[in-house]
Amino acid sequence: MERTYSQIDLDERRKIARWRQAGVGVDAIVEKLGRHRSTIFRELRRNRFQDVEMPDLTGYYCVTADGFAKERRRRYRKLVRHPQLRAAIIERIKHGWSPQQIAGRLAYERSSIRVCHETIYRFAYSPDGREMKLWRHLPEARARRRPRHACQAPSWPTLQPRTQYSAPSRRRA
Repeated sequence: MERTYSQIDLDERRKIARWRQAGVGVDAIVEKLGRHRSTIFRELRRNRFQDVEMPDLTGYYCVTADGFAKERRRRYRKLVRHPQLRAAIIERIKHGWSPQQIAGRLAYERSSIRVCHETIYRFAYSPDGREMKLWRHLPEARARRRPRHACQAPSWPTLQPRTQYSAPSRRRA
């Protein structure tokens, strides 16, 4: 069975809001939309509108939920928001540091802004990183990144048939 994921669009959000207002349970919504139940629960939790001054307006509204989701996707990435961090990472990559070493050093120095090694790899293989040819300075120096869970051929040596017969050892009792 092939698994594909797509973002919930405004049309599905309208259906969810209409069904929630009608009192339809999450399990029925899951069945009707063909989504996983955790996706629907996450959608309802993350995109819920809350008004402190008028608690009666608190709830799930499709247009508001769509705006919340688009705003989360619109946020800039860390290395775009913090140019000094970006410059430090580029400099360390060019000096031969691996992304794991850079992330570990930032954590060790208790830097106010930290990034994980995966963020650094993504940046190195992004269009900006490719333009600066950062991939050349990475440990494996590949122009293209391997898929995350790609199958690899086993690296152990193949077994060779024995040429000599060795007699089993005898133990004394």
